[in-house]
Amino acid sequence: MPETGQRTVLTFDFGTKSIGVAVGQEVIGTASPLAALKARDGIPDWDKIEQLYQEWQPDIVIVGLPLNMDGTEQDMTQRARKFANRLHGRFRIKVETCDERLSTADAKAILFELGGYKKLTKEKIDSVSACVIFNAWIEQQYV
Repeated sequence: MPETGQRTVLTFDFGTKSIGVAVGQEVIGTASPLAALKARDGIPDWDKIEQLYQEWQPDIVIVGLPLNMDGTEQDMTQRARKFANRLHGRFRIKVETCDERLSTADAKAILFELGGYKKLTKEKIDSVSACVIFNAWIEQQYV
Protein backbone atom coordinates (compact mmCIF):
# COMPACT_ATOMS: atom_id res chain seq x y z
CA MET A 1 0.00 0.00 0.00
CA PRO A 2 1.30 3.48 -0.80
CA GLU A 3 2.37 5.62 2.11
CA THR A 4 0.09 8.24 3.60
CA GLY A 5 -0.08 11.21 1.26
CA GLN A 6 0.15 9.05 -1.86
CA ARG A 7 -3.08 7.06 -1.61
CA THR A 8 -6.06 6.75 -3.93
CA VAL A 9 -9.24 7.43 -1.95
CA LEU A 10 -12.76 6.29 -2.84
CA THR A 11 -15.40 8.37 -1.03
CA PHE A 12 -19.09 7.63 -0.54
CA ASP A 13 -21.96 9.89 0.50
CA PHE A 14 -24.41 7.28 1.79
CA GLY A 15 -28.13 7.68 1.22
CA THR A 16 -31.13 5.38 1.18
CA LYS A 17 -32.02 6.11 -2.47
CA SER A 18 -28.73 7.37 -3.91
CA ILE A 19 -25.09 7.01 -2.90
CA GLY A 20 -22.72 9.70 -4.10
CA VAL A 21 -19.26 8.59 -5.18
CA ALA A 22 -15.98 10.42 -5.71
CA VAL A 23 -12.38 9.37 -6.25
CA GLY A 24 -9.54 11.44 -4.88
CA GLN A 25 -5.79 11.52 -4.72
CA GLU A 26 -4.07 12.49 -1.50
CA VAL A 27 -0.98 13.75 -3.33
CA ILE A 28 -2.91 16.57 -5.00
CA GLY A 29 -5.66 16.80 -2.39
CA THR A 30 -8.57 16.83 -4.83
CA ALA A 31 -11.43 14.54 -5.75
CA SER A 32 -13.58 14.10 -8.84
CA PRO A 33 -17.25 13.13 -8.73
CA LEU A 34 -18.26 9.80 -10.28
CA ALA A 35 -21.75 8.63 -11.21
CA ALA A 36 -23.97 8.27 -8.15
CA LEU A 37 -25.25 4.77 -7.41
CA LYS A 38 -28.92 3.93 -7.00
CA ALA A 39 -29.87 2.26 -3.75
CA ARG A 40 -33.00 0.56 -2.49
CA ASP A 41 -33.57 1.46 1.14
CA GLY A 42 -29.80 1.96 1.50
CA ILE A 43 -28.83 -1.26 -0.27
CA PRO A 44 -26.61 -0.60 -3.28
CA ASP A 45 -25.88 -2.74 -6.30
CA TRP A 46 -22.81 -4.45 -4.85
CA ASP A 47 -21.64 -5.47 -8.33
CA LYS A 48 -21.36 -1.78 -9.29
CA ILE A 49 -19.41 -1.05 -6.13
CA GLU A 50 -17.10 -3.96 -6.92
CA GLN A 51 -16.55 -2.45 -10.39
CA LEU A 52 -15.58 0.85 -8.74
CA TYR A 53 -13.06 -0.94 -6.52
CA GLN A 54 -11.61 -2.79 -9.52
CA GLU A 55 -11.38 0.33 -11.65
CA TRP A 56 -9.94 2.73 -9.06
CA GLN A 57 -8.13 0.26 -6.76
CA PRO A 58 -8.49 2.47 -3.68
CA ASP A 59 -5.97 2.31 -0.87
CA ILE A 60 -8.51 3.68 1.60
CA VAL A 61 -12.27 4.31 1.52
CA ILE A 62 -14.13 7.16 3.24
CA VAL A 63 -17.83 7.10 4.10
CA GLY A 64 -19.56 10.32 5.10
CA LEU A 65 -21.07 10.15 8.58
CA PRO A 66 -24.32 12.11 8.84
CA LEU A 67 -24.54 13.76 12.24
CA ASN A 68 -26.98 16.28 13.66
CA MET A 69 -25.71 19.86 13.80
CA ASP A 70 -24.96 19.44 17.52
CA GLY A 71 -22.78 16.39 16.76
CA THR A 72 -25.24 13.80 18.03
CA GLU A 73 -26.10 10.71 16.03
CA GLN A 74 -29.29 9.99 14.12
CA ASP A 75 -30.78 6.93 12.41
CA MET A 76 -28.81 7.65 9.22
CA THR A 77 -25.57 7.73 11.22
CA GLN A 78 -25.99 4.07 12.13
CA ARG A 79 -26.99 3.15 8.58
CA ALA A 80 -23.88 4.86 7.19
CA ARG A 81 -21.70 3.00 9.74
CA LYS A 82 -23.33 -0.27 8.69
CA PHE A 83 -22.58 0.55 5.03
CA ALA A 84 -18.95 1.33 5.95
CA ASN A 85 -18.66 -1.99 7.83
CA ARG A 86 -20.09 -3.89 4.86
CA LEU A 87 -17.62 -2.23 2.49
CA HIS A 88 -14.75 -3.29 4.73
CA GLY A 89 -16.14 -6.81 5.14
CA ARG A 90 -16.57 -7.35 1.40
CA PHE A 91 -13.45 -5.72 0.02
CA ARG A 92 -10.95 -5.77 2.91
CA ILE A 93 -9.76 -2.22 2.24
CA LYS A 94 -9.46 0.17 5.19
CA VAL A 95 -12.65 2.22 5.64
CA GLU A 96 -12.86 5.42 7.69
CA THR A 97 -15.83 7.65 8.38
CA CYS A 98 -15.80 11.43 8.19
CA ASP A 99 -18.23 13.99 9.57
CA GLU A 100 -20.33 15.14 6.63
CA ARG A 101 -22.35 17.93 8.23
CA LEU A 102 -23.28 20.56 5.63
CA SER A 103 -21.72 18.61 2.73
CA THR A 104 -24.99 18.68 0.78
CA ALA A 105 -25.37 22.43 1.27
CA ASP A 106 -21.76 22.95 0.15
CA ALA A 107 -22.30 20.69 -2.88
CA LYS A 108 -25.41 22.62 -3.91
CA ALA A 109 -23.55 25.91 -3.63
CA ILE A 110 -20.67 24.59 -5.77
CA LEU A 111 -23.01 23.25 -8.45
CA PHE A 112 -25.13 26.39 -8.49
CA GLU A 113 -22.00 28.48 -8.98
CA LEU A 114 -20.98 26.26 -11.91
CA GLY A 115 -24.28 26.35 -13.76
CA GLY A 116 -27.29 27.60 -11.87
CA TYR A 117 -30.35 25.55 -11.03
CA LYS A 118 -29.98 23.25 -14.05
CA LYS A 119 -26.87 21.71 -12.42
CA LEU A 120 -28.76 20.85 -9.23
CA THR A 121 -29.74 17.25 -10.00
CA LYS A 122 -29.90 14.71 -7.16
CA GLU A 123 -27.15 12.52 -8.66
CA LYS A 124 -24.77 15.43 -9.16
CA ILE A 125 -25.43 16.78 -5.67
CA ASP A 126 -24.72 13.39 -4.08
CA SER A 127 -21.42 12.87 -5.91
CA VAL A 128 -20.23 16.45 -5.38
CA SER A 129 -21.14 15.89 -1.70
CA ALA A 130 -18.73 12.93 -1.79
CA CYS A 131 -16.04 15.35 -3.06
CA VAL A 132 -16.84 17.72 -0.18
CA ILE A 133 -16.50 14.78 2.25
CA PHE A 134 -13.12 13.92 0.70
CA ASN A 135 -11.99 17.54 1.18
CA ALA A 136 -13.07 17.49 4.85
CA TRP A 137 -11.22 14.21 5.38
CA ILE A 138 -8.05 15.52 3.67
CA GLU A 139 -8.11 18.62 5.88
CA GLN A 140 -8.29 16.39 8.98
CA GLN A 141 -5.23 14.45 7.82
CA TYR A 142 -3.00 17.49 7.72
CA VAL A 143 -4.16 19.51 10.71
